[in-house]
Amino acid sequence: MRLGPYELTSNLFLSPLAGYTNLPMRLTVRELGGLGWATTDLVNARSLIERNRVALKLVATAPGDQPFAIQLFGSVPEEMRDAAVICQELGVQSVDINMGCPVKKVVKIGGGSAMMTELDKTAALVRGMIAAVKIPVTAKMRLGWDDDNLTAPDLARVLEDAGVAAIFVHGRTRAQGFSGTVNVAGIRSVVQAVRRIPVIGNGDITTPAAARHMINETGCAGVSIGRGAFYDPWIFRRTDHFLRTGELLPEPTFSERVAVMRRHYERYLEFYGEEHGSRLFRKVAPWYAKRFGPAKPFKHRIITIKSRADFEAALVEYLGWRAQFCDAHGTLLEKFSPAPMVASFMREPGSPEERMSIPVPKGPVDVW
Repeated sequence: MRLGPYELTSNLFLSPLAGYTNLPMRLTVRELGGLGWATTDLVNARSLIERNRVALKLVATAPGDQPFAIQLFGSVPEEMRDAAVICQELGVQSVDINMGCPVKKVVKIGGGSAMMTELDKTAALVRGMIAAVKIPVTAKMRLGWDDDNLTAPDLARVLEDAGVAAIFVHGRTRAQGFSGTVNVAGIRSVVQAVRRIPVIGNGDITTPAAARHMINETGCAGVSIGRGAFYDPWIFRRTDHFLRTGELLPEPTFSERVAVMRRHYERYLEFYGEEHGSRLFRKVAPWYAKRFGPAKPFKHRIITIKSRADFEAALVEYLGWRAQFCDAHGTLLEKFSPAPMVASFMREPGSPEERMSIPVPKGPVDVW
């Protein structure tokens, strides 16, 4: 598919998740293959203009981290315009506007989902950004503020007329947060509302089958995956292969998961330093562990690490403990294997909902 002037290698996107879709994660999933486009953590426009140290860390990149976009949030037109210019100067391929973040810290300043409630004001802000830069400007939205205010189709038409290059839509409302079922029909209504630009579906894409289902049911041009990439960093490669061939590649082995987790961790240390990187990785490692099978001691131990030595010690301890659940070859016994992932919009009616929010300890948002 195309996004503005760019021909992408796949129609799969890495969604921005505050505190997580940093350079170490982007490089890790890119290395595994299948990813067509990535977006940074959401960045406060004013902080970027002020060259805030944290903001500059959020937009840091490296060779191999392309194509990618910087996602901005804010509600002051002049600040969003000037921040977009800075993004262009940094050499990114696109600027994405956050119109979907549901949490109070973003919404209360008029950013995130609040932008879906004042279409004329939002359109004027977007036009100012588009006029100021030569790179594509895209927008990430939800279906609306709540079930009584599903404004996404109207907003999509307004944004297309304003000149955005693509729209990303999460199939839930602001009121839902990350609970409840993704509204596939709602995403389809956004696809049908625009005439020329691609619409990218988002929400609970945790398996290749879920990606295909969303594309088939909505007509969206591609899918954007966020939390699903924590359960399965290979999801982009596996999904791209599945969409192209119909063949479902096997899930990675435990040893492959550990190897990629270690590589991800090492990138944290390179990027943040050993102690700070170790502390930050405490929030990442438990998501790998969700597909390890029994892993309670590891989850408890890994959230205390302060160094590479701590990380390796936690892993050695866990491997010894995990052996009791494996056969003579070290393969996890079937009865201890984690249950298959099922997207909310593909679950059987009445089946229990699995909460998959990612806690963010500091920064502009509380929970994803």
